[in-house]
Amino acid sequence: MAFDYSLEIGKEKLNFNTGYLAKQADGAVAVSYGEIVVFASAVASRDVKEGQDFFPLTVDYREKAYAAGKIPGGFIKRESRPSDKEVLVSRLTDRPLRPLFPEDFVNEVQVIIYVISADGINQHDVIAINAASAALAVSGMPFNGPVGAVRVGRVNGTFVVNPTFKESEESDIDLVVAGTRKAVTMIEGSSKNVSEEDMLAAVQFAHDNIKLICDVQDELKKAVNKPAFEYKSYQPDQELKQVVRERYYSDLEQLKLITVKKPREDKWAEIYAKAKEELKEQFPATIGQLRGIVDALDGEIMRKRCLDEGARADGRGLRDIRAIDIMTGILPRAHGSAVFTRGETQSLGITTLGTLAESQRLEGLEGRSEKRFMLHYNFPPFSVGETGRTGNPGRREIGHGMLAERSLEYVIPDLADFPYTIRQVSEILESNGSSSMASVCSGSLALFNAGVPIKAAVAGIAMGLIMEGDKYSILSDIQGLEDHLGDMDFKVSGTETGITAFQLDIKIEGITPEIMKAALEQAKEGRLHILKIMDSFLSKPESSLSAHAPKIHTLKVRTEKIGEIIGPGGRVIKKIVEETGAEVNIDDTGKVVVSSTSQESIDAAVKMILGIAEDIEIGTVYNGTVKKIMEFGAFVEIAPGKEGLVHISNLDNARVKEVTDICAVGDKMKVKVIKIDRQGRIDLSRKEALEE
Repeated sequence: MAFDYSLEIGKEKLNFNTGYLAKQADGAVAVSYGEIVVFASAVASRDVKEGQDFFPLTVDYREKAYAAGKIPGGFIKRESRPSDKEVLVSRLTDRPLRPLFPEDFVNEVQVIIYVISADGINQHDVIAINAASAALAVSGMPFNGPVGAVRVGRVNGTFVVNPTFKESEESDIDLVVAGTRKAVTMIEGSSKNVSEEDMLAAVQFAHDNIKLICDVQDELKKAVNKPAFEYKSYQPDQELKQVVRERYYSDLEQLKLITVKKPREDKWAEIYAKAKEELKEQFPATIGQLRGIVDALDGEIMRKRCLDEGARADGRGLRDIRAIDIMTGILPRAHGSAVFTRGETQSLGITTLGTLAESQRLEGLEGRSEKRFMLHYNFPPFSVGETGRTGNPGRREIGHGMLAERSLEYVIPDLADFPYTIRQVSEILESNGSSSMASVCSGSLALFNAGVPIKAAVAGIAMGLIMEGDKYSILSDIQGLEDHLGDMDFKVSGTETGITAFQLDIKIEGITPEIMKAALEQAKEGRLHILKIMDSFLSKPESSLSAHAPKIHTLKVRTEKIGEIIGPGGRVIKKIVEETGAEVNIDDTGKVVVSSTSQESIDAAVKMILGIAEDIEIGTVYNGTVKKIMEFGAFVEIAPGKEGLVHISNLDNARVKEVTDICAVGDKMKVKVIKIDRQGRIDLSRKEALEE
């Protein structure tokens, strides 16, 4: 039996349908919005691997080319590995769902999402979150949802729910917000230097709409009325927990005396190894649970100390920022570089400038586009003192890189002011929390060092939360342990005057607006502190670009000359590139961008372009090149794509018997324009040019 429930959200109807497609899945829902259709399925394994003590949730989001009436490009005509966007939306969907499963549920759950219809107008990611939540809600699994999600924009000062692609381009806020009826649990997005107050208002606006979406999913769930999923509750060995508490609590409590990451980890490992050796015979069947039990007890001690004493694992106060050190210009051949170290987290930022031809070309369901600013984040295993996989970037690297990219995107100069492609790389050399925010800081400094005229410096900070009942502590600049054992990971980046990017993940049911407001205020305080230190090292962009960066010259030609500069089949512009070594790009407005590492190449290309762009006038003398010899004269190119005839009678002051007596193909020849007929044919004279 099929069920349909819908509501009006924004300009379209959000419709949930279940019971018709994929009936063998535990839960399957098709959600439509405008002409978008997103399908989501949810399936849980019936068996649990022996000894498994964690919840394995997998979310895979894929965009099907047929959804937009397209055939995949390339040699293989089928969808292949996920794009960065698909990876990002998979992460975006996973984050608000994962905390809503009970701790005793460790069955594997797989959520698969397909975009099967796309209209090129509305955006798919928030629809995917709603579809995944609805599929889980009707599956009978122990899912403490539902979750609703909306995108929020602000166009001309007015908040817009689920803005179209076009509206998002005009918006100064772009947030994806997810949550339950009770509270917001996930936020991801960017903004154009907006205030903390405006950000809070956007989140509240989002939550008002989220509640409505949750109501509809609840109606759908009640209508389906699927029996509850039966599973074996995972329960830690209570006797083992008690013995660990009695025998090792004091050892774990002494970890507070060790404030450096690696020594603390080594001591923790020593305590764990000791406990395992001493307890393995007493608890042979459940000793595999020991690591989780020791970890939880360590967390309990750390959290209690934060709440009761206002003291943290590394000895800082709740609002304290770790020590910061900065170096700039450390790579001689890079166009810009900076090392930003905050505590035990270190990012090497590298800026590379390229021509517009090097911009990234993207193709998705919404069409083709180009990016001239990109940030790539690398997190090698040595950064945390471990061995591990290297190679293609994983979900973490893609997600952290995109957050840092959004943080800096607002301050990147407009194309008209700075016609370069910019690639920013963050190499994480050391990590103990907040490496994405360190990437923002190193990126801002490296851009300054490269001489990129960015609008303002940008810094980022990660905030944490410890909450027990009504009692809570907000932590500034969290380290890895506080992220792992805390209740919130809240990243905020921005300039001195506003927020540029925002990411929030809650591990509990949600936080109140009051806590979010306090966290934003504390984050601003920390951000301004970091910006002040950054300013003391490098306060503005360098006055000139690196000698190794490409040089760029921009000029404007009349639109009617564009065709002449490009030439039939692009022959003229290709010739300019081949002869000068410069790169030439021209748009449909007549803007020409010439780039090269050599100023001589640029000058030569500009001269050739101007020769074409300028009208040929009678009486003007040109230095041309002989292109063809005929019995009656020579054809001379006076500008790329523009040739004229020097009749044999105009080759010299004396009588000329053979044209070859005067010139050969390839010779340079000074000529004067003596006539242009109605068909645009040009007559030239070497004789008159010699007389000048």
